[in-house]
Amino acid sequence: MSIPLPVRLGGCFLLGVLGGSLANWAIYRWAWNSRPISPWSAAPEPGLPRRWTDRIPVLGWWGLRRESPLWGPGFWIRPMLLELLAGLGIAWLYWWEVVGARLLPPPEAVPNAPPDLLHIQFLAHAILCWLMLVASMIDLDERLIPDRITVPGTLLGLLLAVAYPAVFPRVMDVQIPTVQQPTPAPNSLLLHRSPLQVTSPYWAGQWPQWLRPYPNLGGLLLALGCWWLWSVALMPRTWYTRHGLRRAIGLCWARLWRHPATYRILILGALGTLAILAVWLWTGQGPWIDLPAGAHPSSPAFRWIGLISSLVGLAAAGLLVWSVRIIASNVLRKEAMGFGDVTLLAMIGAFLGWQPCLIIFLVAPFFGLIFGLFRFLTRSEREIPYGPFLCLATLLVLVHWQTVWSKAQSYFLLGWWIPAIVAVCLALLAGMLMVMQMAKYLSFPPRR
Repeated sequence: MSIPLPVRLGGCFLLGVLGGSLANWAIYRWAWNSRPISPWSAAPEPGLPRRWTDRIPVLGWWGLRRESPLWGPGFWIRPMLLELLAGLGIAWLYWWEVVGARLLPPPEAVPNAPPDLLHIQFLAHAILCWLMLVASMIDLDERLIPDRITVPGTLLGLLLAVAYPAVFPRVMDVQIPTVQQPTPAPNSLLLHRSPLQVTSPYWAGQWPQWLRPYPNLGGLLLALGCWWLWSVALMPRTWYTRHGLRRAIGLCWARLWRHPATYRILILGALGTLAILAVWLWTGQGPWIDLPAGAHPSSPAFRWIGLISSLVGLAAAGLLVWSVRIIASNVLRKEAMGFGDVTLLAMIGAFLGWQPCLIIFLVAPFFGLIFGLFRFLTRSEREIPYGPFLCLATLLVLVHWQTVWSKAQSYFLLGWWIPAIVAVCLALLAGMLMVMQMAKYLSFPPRR
């Protein structure tokens, strides 16, 4: 904080520009149709060597105009703007999060906000923005989101949750007093400022006993269940029920058995299981959060809270999109949502937790509706990528987190009613899609 603000903002701009250059390389290199458009890739043809000036962020694309015969006229405009906007965006994000402390509750506003908390949160959010940027651009180009983006991003989100649990959005948790701990607080609630965790807005000190680390097995089983749900979801599967359930199971098992990716994922799952077990044992050695004001976010108890909150966020967010995908695909008789959207929101859930992802999933369709109407009117396209709208909704919720949480907090006090409400909404979605399909069939019957 002792460095002058203009210097810090300038450094963030340069960091963002370099990140944008790396994003351009990843967008073209990790796409299914890989292309050596980035100046950091090999020369596309022997007669078109790359110059050192081509690798200067933003400005280098002006010189790469000479490759327009290969990639099409104006191909250099989008990557040049992307790098410039990435620099401006990271500088603005630093000003918003660190200088203004806009993601913290009002009692922790500047100058009382801890600098390490502000900077680590900013770094985590900058990494998440980079991952979402690459995923969105590839999804716009090819209608897919590669696992090489979402899988490492998810692992990084889990690692950050354990290493620095305060990386989650900051919230005002409530403590409901008990008979043993009466309180004169207004509305019979005590407020605690803490990172978002799996039971928020309830205070972490009021976690049920079964969720706590060693020697309680409930929390361990929940963490392993979330981890293996994600691991199994990554495995290469085929599921065709045209010839019966038995045939579908046989084909699915045959592909799992023969595909080499299955064994790599099993190794990843085993290593993750050992890591979760180690955190469960280590964090169970110390006392739980028994102080009225809570514990420091770096205490062992909060590390378990961070890990299980990240895992639940990963599983809940991915399962939500996966459920919608299964329902819509079966009712509409065609793929309604790519599996990359499942892994993308799961990655976001590992960074932010399940509560923001539920809000993100509700906000994203509004962006998709606006874009879909525009594309339909201009190009008559009915299929649109959904990943970019999940990312836009994530940015909106993240930037305006305190406003969003203050309005949504009361709904999350419903506790276990929330999964029941989500299940009812999914059932209503299935019914609505069936009615739409029936109306379509009656209005436009198939020709015989």
